[in-house]
Amino acid sequence: MMDNRFATALVIACVLSLISTIYMAASIGTDFWYEYHTLSPAENVSEAGRSIWEEFVSKDADEKTYTDALFRCNGTVGLWRRCITVPKNSHWYSPPETDMTTNCISFSLSDQFVEKYVEPGNHNSGTDLNRTYLWRLQFLLPFVSIGLMCFGALIGLCACACRSLYPAIATGVLHFLAGLCTLGLVGCYVAGIELLHRKLPLPEDVKGEFGWSFCLACVSAPLQFMAAALFIWAARTNRKEFTLLKAYRVA
Repeated sequence: MMDNRFATALVIACVLSLISTIYMAASIGTDFWYEYHTLSPAENVSEAGRSIWEEFVSKDADEKTYTDALFRCNGTVGLWRRCITVPKNSHWYSPPETDMTTNCISFSLSDQFVEKYVEPGNHNSGTDLNRTYLWRLQFLLPFVSIGLMCFGALIGLCACACRSLYPAIATGVLHFLAGLCTLGLVGCYVAGIELLHRKLPLPEDVKGEFGWSFCLACVSAPLQFMAAALFIWAARTNRKEFTLLKAYRVA
């Protein structure tokens, strides 16, 4: 029969695992990993800048082109999409307006693996390997993290079916690895943003900050580590006490 301590630990670990999975999925699917705040986006989209949206969504838009648009138009960036705030009516014959709307465009799969250049936008400047691999890792690591947690949950279900706590050790190890992946994702994203801003410094009237999607990923990592610790502790301690009790009965 399972001790109440172990049952409680497993329930708490499952709740932490579920919350971290929800947070991780929400962070992947939203566009607020990094936010740019422009003092006057409506003024930045002037008569000379009516084509910002067309340049932003163009297939030929390079990193410098869409980053400049993000700077000028209160942009937000996620793992899968980038968004800017533009006037609803941007025809050449329309007067300047303050009625703004947010439009987004998704990164294609090829965009996730495209090379980053030493000078953004300059294809002749050579490949920046650090930024290239940081960008690719920040795309791959969240899916690895969620995959590990799902596999761990499957092992946990098998453990319940077998009425054994010992497989929970594997669940704990997988959650620990998922936490490392999430922590690596956060580190890669921060490093990538810092390296980008060294190449393309923020204008004086633009402020940048990490958004709530990034914060969800930051919170998800410690939850995964706590769930891993509880799974491993419950499984190992229960196994040890069961062994001692079996030895006592034999004696």
